[in-house]
Amino acid sequence: MTALAGLWSRRDAASETTVGRMLDAQAAFGPDAAIRRTLDSATLGRRLYALVPEDDFDRGPVLGSDDTLLLAADARIDNRDEIAAMLGMSSAELARMAEPQLVMAVVERWGIAGLARVVGAFAVILWDRRRQALTLARDPMGERPLFYHRGDGFVAAASMPRGLHAHPDIPYAPSTTATADFLAVLPEGEESFFAGIARVRPGHAVTIDADGLTETRLWTPVRTVLRIKTADYAEGLRAELDRAVAVRLRRHHGAVGAHLSAGLDSASVAATAARMMASEPLHAFTAVPGPSAPAPGGAIADEGPIAARVAAMHANIVHVRVQGDGRSPLPLLDRHFDLYQRPVMNPCNAVWAETINDAARSRGVSVLLTGQLGNFTLSHDGIPHLAQLLGAGRLVALARLARQLRTRGWRRRRIGAAMLGPFLSPAAWSWLTDRFGRSLALHSYSALRQDAIADLDTRAAMTGTDLSYRPWRDGRAMRLWGLDRVDMGSYNKGTLAGWGIDLRDPTADRRLIEWALSVPDEQYILGGEPRSLARRAFADRLPPELVGEQRRGYQAADWHVGVSGALSEMVAELDGIERCRPGEALVDVAQLRALVRDWPDFAADDPRWNQPAIVDRYRSMLLRGVAAGHFLRRAARTN
Repeated sequence: MTALAGLWSRRDAASETTVGRMLDAQAAFGPDAAIRRTLDSATLGRRLYALVPEDDFDRGPVLGSDDTLLLAADARIDNRDEIAAMLGMSSAELARMAEPQLVMAVVERWGIAGLARVVGAFAVILWDRRRQALTLARDPMGERPLFYHRGDGFVAAASMPRGLHAHPDIPYAPSTTATADFLAVLPEGEESFFAGIARVRPGHAVTIDADGLTETRLWTPVRTVLRIKTADYAEGLRAELDRAVAVRLRRHHGAVGAHLSAGLDSASVAATAARMMASEPLHAFTAVPGPSAPAPGGAIADEGPIAARVAAMHANIVHVRVQGDGRSPLPLLDRHFDLYQRPVMNPCNAVWAETINDAARSRGVSVLLTGQLGNFTLSHDGIPHLAQLLGAGRLVALARLARQLRTRGWRRRRIGAAMLGPFLSPAAWSWLTDRFGRSLALHSYSALRQDAIADLDTRAAMTGTDLSYRPWRDGRAMRLWGLDRVDMGSYNKGTLAGWGIDLRDPTADRRLIEWALSVPDEQYILGGEPRSLARRAFADRLPPELVGEQRRGYQAADWHVGVSGALSEMVAELDGIERCRPGEALVDVAQLRALVRDWPDFAADDPRWNQPAIVDRYRSMLLRGVAAGHFLRRAARTN
């Protein structure tokens, strides 16, 4: 992974010096020496963090064959052989070619649209001297971050906002719009969490020239329906995951690790990697809560025992249970600001995730496999198929599926909600959830001040967000919406800087996503069994206890322990947020103070800690509100 910087200036004769400062500010994300190159009025640079073998051949920004193009890339290309074949390149030539050189070959052959042919993780800065245009592009899942600023007579780009803030003419201040959306749990827009700094959206290219700015979508999955034999769907999913895992094992140095929970996603990834790495160990990490952690109904608090059964099936898995120690997330907030340059959505989950990072680093792990997007790919539950059948008038098939779900313990109310909910108005659905279920109103889980919500409905509509959170009718649309709101780039870059670990998610593989989206929804809920396809596909590598498990793992079941012991620190943090003008304007500090004052006096093992109302108010509203307020305070440079 590489830290990038670029500057196109029509007035700065010292652009190389400025780019040097931008690179130095990102030294944590790329420890190797900075290399800069200038072509006409643009300077591009990079600081390398070697992660794949071909990085040994990286010589910095690449000049095109006719001296027209200059390119800097932060990339891991997973289909190198396929790209080389399309380019007519020999295997010997490919073997000594760094990723940026291969990206340049793609762009010279097919233009920036050619990046749609590239599978993997990438962020690209391209200067075209002939067109006098700067183009910025990212991979579809946003595995590599890229930000930019348009100033008076210049355009600057960098992997992380701190690179841009090294430019003397770029202001340092938080974005209240992005932070308000964060508090409302809306998908991220084009604006970053810093004012005046924009985010290149995953799967998009932004071109800036004398005429202005043009954004182009690089990847849109084609809507196709795969019709094959039932048994072949499971075989196809296995083949797709095998390929996605295999290409992510390529590394420059170090060992490979993996998250391993009691869930289908990370377990399937870890087991697949273990099979492919039979001659070397796979370090598998399971977060285990404190011994008194309660679990909500229908959930698993301690995923260690089932994870251990997965490890026992594969002799080369070195299973590491990372025990929760009751740490508070509050001391981590400063580090989050420095590493991720954004607020963290779930601070209590960051505690166990970063404890796993510590354990992985101590074992020499340089690549850590995850299964974060598995819900959208491997283990889609198929529930929207109920509404699909109703909408299509397939009442016999609907009745059969409803009966099958009932035999598996589903209540009629749950089936009815999934079947009828998509057809109700937002107001009707909100009324029903308030009366009979869990309130989904914003004020029940968000610390956003009521007077800061003025245009929330408009912004929600722009992102395709239904604030009533009705069930989905179209499983494909639901997953595309979910994928579109994911941007792991800053987290990936921050994890590399903080621990020297490259996070790689095989379930985010573009080819796997395209294949999963083409599978008919009925395959995901075959026989009335949600997540049926993953259960069938990976029964060859997972224990029966996991394959048949209907409960879901509950992360950080002991979240309340560390917070309970840090209430005085929480009050001090709220004092700081209130002294910060943007924090006071966005965060309902009075509400959060009331929550701290009324902190429950439950025993540590009391199951009420994980009741929905407590989780919404304390785990979501309070902790997320404090995380957002802390970010605003740091970004506003308020003590």
